[in-house]
Amino acid sequence: MVQIVAAKTKETSCHYDPTFPEHSGKEKGNRQWKLTLPLGAGLAIWVLLYCWVEPAANILTYSVFQLPSDSRLGSSVAFFLYEAPKVILLLTAIVFGVGILRSFFTPESTRQMLAGKREYVGNVLAGGLGIVTPFCSCSAVPLFIGFVETGVPLGVTFTFLIAAPMINEVAVVLLFSMFGWKIALLYVTTGLFIAITAGWVIGRLKLERYIESWVFDIQMGGSPETAQHITFEDRLQYGLNAVREIVGKVWPYVLAGIAVGAVIHGYVPEGLMASFMGKDVWWAVPAAVLLGIPMYSNAAGVIPIMQALMEKGAALGTTLAFMMAVIGLSLPETIILRKVLKWQLITVFIGVVAAGITIIGYLFNILL
Repeated sequence: MVQIVAAKTKETSCHYDPTFPEHSGKEKGNRQWKLTLPLGAGLAIWVLLYCWVEPAANILTYSVFQLPSDSRLGSSVAFFLYEAPKVILLLTAIVFGVGILRSFFTPESTRQMLAGKREYVGNVLAGGLGIVTPFCSCSAVPLFIGFVETGVPLGVTFTFLIAAPMINEVAVVLLFSMFGWKIALLYVTTGLFIAITAGWVIGRLKLERYIESWVFDIQMGGSPETAQHITFEDRLQYGLNAVREIVGKVWPYVLAGIAVGAVIHGYVPEGLMASFMGKDVWWAVPAAVLLGIPMYSNAAGVIPIMQALMEKGAALGTTLAFMMAVIGLSLPETIILRKVLKWQLITVFIGVVAAGITIIGYLFNILL
């Protein structure tokens, strides 16, 4: 996504010139109408489809396929046919909106915003920016180098690197669609708390000596102002690009996760998961975190399974800890970061974040 924004920015920096006759006020108004009408039609179609998801799932399951409503197979099929299109529709809408929002940020503008800030202010700002700025595991190294070169403190840098993958729009949409806004809000709040606290702890430990020495010799270029000269039409295109890139990549994981969840929903006996993932199992939370750290998955694949596990008796804190460990301590990102960090700092990073996730898991199990 970073590359797409950067490339597109270069293309559009000279795309619009108000002095050209073809960009008169009348033509600008015509372009706005051409954009507004398809957006309005698309929104109307989206609302109609979303309202018809549940009735269509029931008709297909019980009328077309003629599956008994009280059967395990019928329950599993109805679960899948309802959740899959609902999640894809929500994901498309949210990713489109976030894609437009992300067009206002570039890696250069992000690191300039964080440079020179006091550590406490920087940690909070970095956590918020991590949610909305373009980020993926492949961009961890250039972002880290850019932050260090700009003078962003190490703790603030880690706050951003933790918040960006952990609190993403895919996870928020899935949690909202499956558990409601309260759980989605708890996820965002606790994710930010973990990112900010972990960054603060790492900053207090003064571990700069464990950054590879060559990182300090790199000079990063780029202008923080390029994202400000993009037209609204281009921002809409970024939203569409985000849908193609993100939804186009994660939809198989969504379907796979919902399929596994549907099997659990229909065939796993009630209360079974409580025997080893329930509130009263003291070792369940750290075991879930340790299991999630080396796994390579994403929110699209793990959250539907999380929903099905909770329906069968697994505790919210335990399943949330597992999900956060999977998407917040990504194995590919850890391997990529080894290019710029020594193992001592990587170990501290994993340990601090895992400890924060474990505490949150226990807290949720106690309070909810």
